[in-house]
Amino acid sequence: MKLVTFVEGEKASRPGLVVEGGIVDLGAEGFNDAAAFIAAAASVQADVAKKKPTVSIDGVKLVAPVTPPRIFGIGVNYAEHAVESKTDVQKVPTVFLVLSSAVIGPGENVILPRASSKVDYEAELAVVIGKPGYQISAANAMDHVFGYTIMNDVSARDVQRATTQWSLGKSFPTFAPMGPWIVSKDEIPDPHSLDISLTIAGKKLQDANTSLLIFNIPALIEYISGIAPLQVGDVISTGTPAGVGMGRNPQRWLKPGEEMVIHIAGIGELRNPLIAE
Repeated sequence: MKLVTFVEGEKASRPGLVVEGGIVDLGAEGFNDAAAFIAAAASVQADVAKKKPTVSIDGVKLVAPVTPPRIFGIGVNYAEHAVESKTDVQKVPTVFLVLSSAVIGPGENVILPRASSKVDYEAELAVVIGKPGYQISAANAMDHVFGYTIMNDVSARDVQRATTQWSLGKSFPTFAPMGPWIVSKDEIPDPHSLDISLTIAGKKLQDANTSLLIFNIPALIEYISGIAPLQVGDVISTGTPAGVGMGRNPQRWLKPGEEMVIHIAGIGELRNPLIAE
């Protein structure tokens, strides 16, 4: 199933399921938001997914599919990206937080802030937690996954690198594009074999496969949940492959008027234009 949050006309945003022929309105099924559906029993989710669509997808705007309680970003989780970042591969995952206030949806503008002259792109596979848990073992980790989406971990490198703490450099407004939907895990048999790429102006700047992750999804869930209990709707953005602007020679920073396009096999495409603040 593909879980979305959508806006229709002047109505408030509400969750939905994209099915053949349109969208099943989850608001009409009693779900106030995407997190409520994610938290529902699998049998309830399956029953709702069988319903007929009542909303045309052509007549709505998709926004970020979920508003996560927390976003756990993972740094240098591809070996080639560690090399281009001049960063040693760590023995445990490098984890930072991205503020949920940075989240936007597909098609929305990413605003290049006046406070930074070195804004960069990062295509990432994001994992959405469907079942809460504390001290989850790697063996049981996938039981806690609802599904997967795309995230662009936009980064102000000058702010990020000014200190050892990365969160603020990744949390400017609009710096966490996400979407276009969450694909449930049953539709992605192996999240560690997905092609992932980022293109700007027809040029493919990142091109890799999630098989190259240093710390896979069960390892990330085990590590993070061993410290912070995971909540329904939490997002773990698994890290970006090589090809970021910071690692290029000459370095390549984002510019107003460009559009970032991320594609991940089995999930789809996330597009976001760039404008100046």
